Amino acid sequence: MERHLVVGAGPVGRRLAAHLAAAGHDVTVATRSGRDTGVPGVRHVSADASDADALLAAAGSPDVLYNCANPADYTRWDAVWPPLAAGLLAAAERSGAVYAITGNLYPYGPVDGPMTEDLPDAATDHKGRLRARLWADALAAHDAGRVRAVEVRGSDYVGPGVGAGGHVSRVVPAARRGRTAWMMGRSDQPHTFTDVRDVARTLAAAAADAGAHGRTWHVPSNPPRTQAQALTDVLASVDLPPVRVRTLRGPVLATAATVSPLMRELRELRYQWERPYVLDDTAARARFGIAPTPWAEVCRATAG
Repeated sequence: MERHLVVGAGPVGRRLAAHLAAAGHDVTVATRSGRDTGVPGVRHVSADASDADALLAAAGSPDVLYNCANPADYTRWDAVWPPLAAGLLAAAERSGAVYAITGNLYPYGPVDGPMTEDLPDAATDHKGRLRARLWADALAAHDAGRVRAVEVRGSDYVGPGVGAGGHVSRVVPAARRGRTAWMMGRSDQPHTFTDVRDVARTLAAAAADAGAHGRTWHVPSNPPRTQAQALTDVLASVDLPPVRVRTLRGPVLATAATVSPLMRELRELRYQWERPYVLDDTAARARFGIAPTPWAEVCRATAG
């Protein structure tokens, strides 16, 4: 039986742990707190994942190590991510585990047209450059034969348990009460949304496929919707009417950024919501035979 170590217990980590356990694997979830995810048959340990020795001492030596971490304070990524990623990469090297990384689309930066995996990581904002550097470090270790690494990239998260981590999910609680939804950028541009369950399935498939290592893959996702369409679909899935949608952009966003550190961070990424932001998942669908969770089911899960 393979030993799988999932680092992080957010929406992706929990779904991945459940997926792996259902497939009969030995699964351990590691977080700082060691809290129970509620996934049956999964072991939970407390560990600082930036310390490779401490992580392996707590969790044992895995066959596959999944980076599903997502530092909670979005404004401190520059401080938190480098040591965390270095610790996880070192743990994968020392244990000989396959290293499967939950990535995102930030490294590409602004692009014209659908995003494919052969685009360069050419971000100019600091968060995009950071995520690009983390993958570059893992890929360099892979190319040097020190580790077997693969990264899976999805777009804006939707689905069960996403909450404030998704740009549509975060407005759902207020919208369910009929309140106006405030969304970043334009709400009328096509935008890809990725279900966290599909992220989990793609991570597991990419890790298990030796021929898939050494590159990035895009998570199979439903056809793009505008932000307004996506929210309307989510509300309709639980028989609720549409709500008014207003946008944070231009002077409104600039004003918000003066008082909110989070808004300052998001303002640097505003290109994602000012133009079409579309993920091309052709390669992963063909390689892994994965289709996205049906949109109607995605909407019901997002509605909560």
